[in-house]
Formats: sequence, structure tokens, C-alpha cells
Amino acid sequence: RIKLKGFLLATKSMNYQSVHRRHVVTAVPDLFLTSVKLSHDATGAQYLHAARDDSNNLFSVQFRTTPMDSTGVPHILEHTVLCGSQRFPCRDPFFKMLNRSLSTFMNAFTASDYTMYPFSTQNAKDFQNLLSVYLDAVFFPCLRELDFCQEGWRLEHETPTDPSSRLMFKGVVFNEMKGVFSDNESLYAQHLQNKLLPDHTYAVVSGGAPLDIPDLTWEQLKHFHATHYHPSNARFFTYGDLPLEQHLQQIEKEALSKFERTEPNTAVPPQAHWDKPRVDHVTCRPDALAPDPMKQNTLCMSYLLGDITDTFEAFTLSLLSSLMISGPNSPFYKALIEPEIGSDFSSSVGFDGSTRQASFTIGLQGMAEDNTETVKHIIAQTIDDIVATGFEEEQIEALLHKIEIQMKHQSTSFGLALASYIASCWNHDGDPVQLLKISENVSRFQQCLKENPRYLQDKVQHYFKDNTHRLTLTMSPDERFLEKQAEAEEQKLQEKIQNLSDADHKDIYEKGLQLLAVQSTTQDASCLPALKVSDIEPIIPYTPVQLGTAGGVPVQCCEQPTNGMVYFRAMCNLNSLPEDLKIYVPLFCSVITKLGCGELDYRQQAQRIELKTGGMSVSPQIIPDTDQLDLYEQGIMLSSSCLERNLPDMFQLWSDIFNSPHFDDEQRLRVLVMMSAQELSNGISYSGHMYAMTRAARTLAPSADLQETFSGMDQVKFMKRIAELTDLTSVLRKLPRIKRHLLNPENMRCAVNATPQKMSDAAGEVERFMGNIAANRKERKPVRPTVVERALDPQAGSSASRKLISEPHFKPCQMKTSFQLPFNVNFVSECVRTVPFSHADYASLCILARMMTAKFLHGEIREKGGAYGGGARMGGGGLFSFYSYRDPNSTQTLSAFRGGVEWARAGKFTQQDIDEAKLSVFSAVDAPVAPSDKGLGRFLNGITDEMKQRHRERLFAVTNKNLTDVAGRYLGVGQQTCGVAILGPENESIRKDPSWVVK
Repeated sequence: RIKLKGFLLATKSMNYQSVHRRHVVTAVPDLFLTSVKLSHDATGAQYLHAARDDSNNLFSVQFRTTPMDSTGVPHILEHTVLCGSQRFPCRDPFFKMLNRSLSTFMNAFTASDYTMYPFSTQNAKDFQNLLSVYLDAVFFPCLRELDFCQEGWRLEHETPTDPSSRLMFKGVVFNEMKGVFSDNESLYAQHLQNKLLPDHTYAVVSGGAPLDIPDLTWEQLKHFHATHYHPSNARFFTYGDLPLEQHLQQIEKEALSKFERTEPNTAVPPQAHWDKPRVDHVTCRPDALAPDPMKQNTLCMSYLLGDITDTFEAFTLSLLSSLMISGPNSPFYKALIEPEIGSDFSSSVGFDGSTRQASFTIGLQGMAEDNTETVKHIIAQTIDDIVATGFEEEQIEALLHKIEIQMKHQSTSFGLALASYIASCWNHDGDPVQLLKISENVSRFQQCLKENPRYLQDKVQHYFKDNTHRLTLTMSPDERFLEKQAEAEEQKLQEKIQNLSDADHKDIYEKGLQLLAVQSTTQDASCLPALKVSDIEPIIPYTPVQLGTAGGVPVQCCEQPTNGMVYFRAMCNLNSLPEDLKIYVPLFCSVITKLGCGELDYRQQAQRIELKTGGMSVSPQIIPDTDQLDLYEQGIMLSSSCLERNLPDMFQLWSDIFNSPHFDDEQRLRVLVMMSAQELSNGISYSGHMYAMTRAARTLAPSADLQETFSGMDQVKFMKRIAELTDLTSVLRKLPRIKRHLLNPENMRCAVNATPQKMSDAAGEVERFMGNIAANRKERKPVRPTVVERALDPQAGSSASRKLISEPHFKPCQMKTSFQLPFNVNFVSECVRTVPFSHADYASLCILARMMTAKFLHGEIREKGGAYGGGARMGGGGLFSFYSYRDPNSTQTLSAFRGGVEWARAGKFTQQDIDEAKLSVFSAVDAPVAPSDKGLGRFLNGITDEMKQRHRERLFAVTNKNLTDVAGRYLGVGQQTCGVAILGPENESIRKDPSWVVK
């Protein structure tokens, strides 16, 4: 064994067990990696390295953080340690490093019982830079009082410069958690965990409950750091192709050598098992967009299972959970979803292995209160049925096939996925390497089934039927929920204010001014390491594709190391689709693979898809032209993947969908519509900024108008209306009409990614597929008269082309829209019509958006304004968008957007600022692309490697003068047409302003 700076390393061949059994090297062929497990002599810190031929290297350090109150101390600490440290004392090194690095990922997470700090990058120098910043942040943070006030909570005047304005609570985490608690799904999940595991740390809100956050003091924060953020309570994980030795030396030198071992008292004891089930109830805000306003209740039963450190048992239970709830063949889907009692499973449903003892939850959302007893009865009955009859052989086979595909699929963020996958088990001293041996677990599972055919039924009997540790939690809407929240916050505020002395009042005012001054001074970030623009690769790697045809349909083939998988995509335009059917396209896409086809009913179809493919999906596509703003391609994309051996089966499924889809089951459609409407409605509080941006853009370009129809608030409202219909026959009748226009080989092109060995087989299958669906081919007239053709291969001179729609008479216009919803935070956006991708100014606008975000908007919207996030982005469709996320302000944020433009026009930035924005843009441009997605950009929007290289050179060339110039020419007041949208609570000033359209 060699001693390596305090780490003990076993250096024998695989599976070498040294005297220190905990220093082990293990091959994990399933995942093409070798794991090295170490522990640190001096401090007891644990370390796992996963060596793998992957250049996207990842580092993560996690601490077991087990708070005993809901003040949000681990969450506020996670924010505050990233606000400056001993070696890097500038404010906010975390956000500053985003622009000084080529990271592919940088973040931090607070879970119920651990806090994790991961980053990844493809650049070795960058890895060292980020490692220094992260190590210093977690082990030696400044934890300044003003940073605690900004990130956590503070009492401050509404206008900090005006001591007569009212006092209020402010703070990033305080506002973030108000946003989380106005999201019904998060609220329910939080209560479920708190009430199922009430004896220890899981009974509190680790992120912080809004009314408890103001009880946290700066002293308590520093104490929590001292007791939890120590190497003896830490787990380090590294992944990728960089040498382990260097990581260990750097971590030893910069952090571990400065500590002695302690005995952290952070272990989570097992929850005492209840001897009888419990029942509880919570309330939530009403959902203005619920598919059925009378059905807004949630009911779940949650069961406490075994310890997650028993990795095989946890593996078995997660498989069992899938068998019970996944897809239309599962017993709970048949029993709960198909009778249409609720709109969908609750989002808490399934196996949860994130706490020391796992749990399983089953239940519905979107149900009527008077169905409570029915649902309880159905759950009990279904468990009895499973104990009696078990599962079909084919269901188990389909599930194991799914696992095989998940292991083979190469993702770009594999390191991050691994870090998250092992985090909980390792956090409670389980063996993370055992978790990675997936094939071994599968074989053992199959062996158990062979030895005891009732193996799964016995588990259901033990964990569900005979389990007395069961919680039934119901949730119902309360019309006054947000009012009550606001009243409780006001009461908390008054309690705080009543205890203030005159000196305190003066202190609050002065601290407010002090914080504002700190937030407003330009920071010197020179202490932070940075890559230089010269560290960026000047030339992109070339992705070769072959263009051919199959049955008269253009096919793009891209040979890639796909690890035995084949990826198929097809783009079909919708130019001939009548206008009145357009709004139905997203619905058509979501149901076309789920209604049954050919000889198969929808259950059999779902089973075949699971058994033979990695999934089949259809999605609407709107692709703006790269040269002209009023030109775009509209269509749908089919995508699927499979193991090489299942190629014929996958194409048979697509053939059946083209030739004989089933459009006759009104009840099945209703189930899918309810699920879809519920999902859209739930998503608004997560993606409010996307909805705001989509709406703000709608009147600026024809493609943006269609985007609103397909994926904006228009679509949400449309689906709500469809979900309210008592009879869906009229909708059912529209589907075959849509199908005739969309699933037509006449307006189709395909792409295949596979290994070189398998490409000719795949091409042969595509050819056969085209032969099978040829009868659907028909020339149809486009609905919009002006069609522009773009050659798929400008060099080759072949006739294959993309058919784009032009709207020469489109007139962009200004519009301000406000959606008043039962939220307690806003999502604000402004969009401006600028230039398309190939325009010389496009690159400057991309750099400007990043620079304005980092150097101006972040400070105004997040630091001063208290929103969770905000910024600007340049979109491919030529629209420049400003946005804010979970924002306590509305119109004030619009002024911040304007302020950003003025800041840029005045040229208040340095060459360093420009270089940082370039690094930030390039880390997105050069983000790793998975083998399954290589060549996809070219296939969809015709952007060739040459065009990418030209864009790259323009990005490098952007100057100070370019930036002030485009800021004035495109973003200055009155220069270009702009649109504005706000989603948020009722707003008097907007309601009274005639320039706003209020929805």
C-alpha cells in the first residue's frame, strides 16, 4: 500500500481487500467504471472516486446536516458559505465563478439530512480552480452578518433609504421558501415526510418554514457550521478521467491538513415503529387552473419501509414500487386512475429512498372530498389483490429491460447522476459501491423469484398489508389559505417589531443602508481564480453525418459510440393542418402513443413499448429560421430508442401508430386529458418565468405566437376547458383528422444515431418502415400560402428540403399582459424583437445578455430585490428576454430591466466583464453532447458545423463598442417592439393602469 498524503490507497488489482477493509478498489463493469473507496487517517473523512473514461469530471462534497428546528439553518448556511471565504473574501464567489469558469454544472443542494456541493467541468485547470473555491467555501467561509441578512432573512424598510416606509421581512431564502410553500405539491410532500417520520430531523423543514426562518440568529448559523461542516462529517466524491492522486493532494493541502478528527453527533436514529396507523389533514391554496374546481383534494397513504443502507432490500422495494404503480398495466393504475376518481396520482406517489428509512406512498390528486372513503377502500383492496395474484411475468421482464436501457444510455451528466444516486445511502453509512453493482442486484432479484415464486407477494404482505406504520394524509383547498399565510406573516412581523427599542429601529435602518451600499459597490473579484478566453478551444470538433434517403424520405445517419443503443427521430411538418386544429397538436402528441395501435389495445401497447424500447414520444416543434425572423418550421418530432436487438420491434410499433392508431376509446382519452391538464396546472408555480417569457414574446414574431398556442398560458387554459367537457367524443373525432395531416411521409425527415457496426441494419429497418407506411403518403396543400424551402444539404444539391412557413405581412406589436393567480410571488418578463442567429449582431446580444445578468440584473433582482433569480437571455428565434423567478416585486423589476439597458448603453463595464461573459456563454455553447444527441441540431434547425464555427468566431470577436452599440440600437426605449408579461398575485396598480391587459 502506498501512503498518499494522509490517504490510504489500496493499489492491487480489482477487489483487493487490504487489512483496512475500507480501502477498496472495485471494478463496476455495468457502468464502465472502477471505484476507489478511501478513508482519511487523520480526520476520518470518507472518499469515493469513480474512474471512468469521461471528460466531464465531477467533484462533490456532502455533509450530514440534521437540523432539529424549521428555521432553515442548513439551507441558509448553504447559501451563506457561498458568499465569501478566507482565501476568496470577495462577496459571492459562487455566482462570480459561474463567469470565470467553463463549468458544465455548479450548484449546491439542501436535502432533508445532507447538504451537497457539486460542480463539473471538462477542463483540468478549471477543475482545480473550482475545487479551491468550493473547499474554501465549505470549510473556511466568512459567514458575515450582512451576507446572512441578505441570503437568510432581515427586517428592513420597504424602501431601505426611507426610514418612514414600513418594516418588512426580506431575504433570498425567506422568499424562496414562500414560493415553495405556495406550491401545493411541495407543500404536501413536506407535510407527508414531517408526519410519517415525526421523531427526529425529518419532522422539521430543512429548507426552512417561512414563519420559522425569522427565529434563526447569526450566532446559531455559525454554530451549526462549526458542528456540521467538518471533515469527520464529510463525504467526498470525484468522478471522471482526471487522476485521483492530484485530487487527493489538493484536498489534503487546502483543507484536510488543517483539521483534527472530531466525533460528529449527526447520525439519524431509526424512527420508532407505530403500533397503529395515523390519519392527518392539511390545507393548501385553491388552484385557479384545476381541471375540475370541485375536485381539488389529495389523499395518500404512506408506508414506512426498511433501512436504505440494506441496499438489496431497497433495490427490491423500488422495483416492487414500479410494478405497483408504473403504467396502465400496473394494479394501482387500473384501480385508481382508470375509474377517473382523481386527475392523476399525487406527485408524492412511489418509492422514496431519500430518508434513512424508505417509504412508499400511494394516492390521488384532483379528487372530490366525498370520494375519500372509496379511495381508502380501493387501496386496501388492491393490496389484497396483489398479495393474492402477484404480477405477470411480462411486467417484471419489461421492468428489468428498462433497467438494462438505463445502464446503457450514455448521458452527459453521468457523474452528477451518480453523486445524487449514492448520496442518501452513503449519508447513513451504507456502502455506495454496492449500489452501483446493478447487474448483481438484478441477478439476485431474479434468483429470489426463482426460489420463491411468491417472493414479491410476501414483500407486499409484510410491508403493506401487515404494516401498522401507515399515514393517511388528506389535503383540501382553503379559499383563505394565502390570506391566512399573509396574516400569520404579518402577526410574526408585528411580534418582532413590538420588541424593538429605538436603538434597534436605528440599527435596522443603518444596516439596511449598509447592505444597500455593499450591494451597490462594484466588487473586486481579482482574488478568484479564472480561466482566460485563450483557454477556450478556438475550433469546434466536427460531427460527421451521412445524408441519404429511405423510401423517398430524407434520412440523416450519425455514427456514434451509443453503447448498443439505437436512437431514432423523425420530424413531420404540419403545414397542411387546418388552423382550427392547431391548438390540439400538443394533446395529439401526448396521446398518440398511448391509445393503442394495430392489434394492441393501449395496455398491450404500453407493455410492448416498455419491453422493446427505451420509450416512444411525440412532441410539438417550432423551429425559427436562422436568417429571417418571420420564417419558421412547424411540426412534430417523433423520438424513440431501443437496444440493437429490438430494432424491428420498435419500427413495428411506429408502423402501427402510422397505419392503425386507435381513436375509439373515449374513457381512455379522458384519463389522459385529466392527467395532462393537471400536470400543466401544477407546473405553473415551477415554470412561471417560462410562461411569462412565452406570453411576453407572443406578439413579436409569428413563431412566438405559435409557441404561446402550443406551450403558453393559452394551452394551459385550453386543456382546462377540454378537461371540463363532460363528453370528449368531439375531441376524439378531431384526432384522426390531425393524424392524416401530421403522420404523412410526404412531409417527413428522419435521423438515426447508432454504432458504426449497426448503422446499416438500422438504415435497412428505416427503409422497411417507410415501405410499411407508404399508404399514408399524400400531397396536401399548405394552409398558409407562403412556403419557403431550405435545402437539407446545401453542398450536395439534392432536392431534399425543409419547408418553412413565411408570414410576410406579420406586424409585431406591443402588449402588456398580467395573469392574476393565487400565488404570493411574481414571475416577470419583458421580451424585445432583435435579430436572427445568422445576423452579425446576434453574438453581441448573446454576450450582452450574460454580462447584463451577471454584472447588473443579479444584483438588482436577487440581492436587492430578494427574488430567487433573474436575468436576461438571447433566444434563437431572435427575441431578447428579461425574466425574474419567484419575485416579491412586479413593476419594480420592470424598472430593473430598463436599468440594465441603461447600464449597458453607458458602457459601465470592463474588459474583464466582457471576458467573463464570454467564458459563461462558451460553457453553454460547449456543454457536452451525448452520443444520442450528436447531429441533432443540424437535423432539426439546419445549423451546420460551419455555421456554428462562424458563430463561435463572432463570439470571440465581440468588443466593448459592439455591446454598447447593440444595447442602444435594439434594447433602447422605442428602438424595437417589446412585450411584457407578469404572472402573480392581484396587483392594484396594474389593474388601474389601462395600458395593461389583465387576465
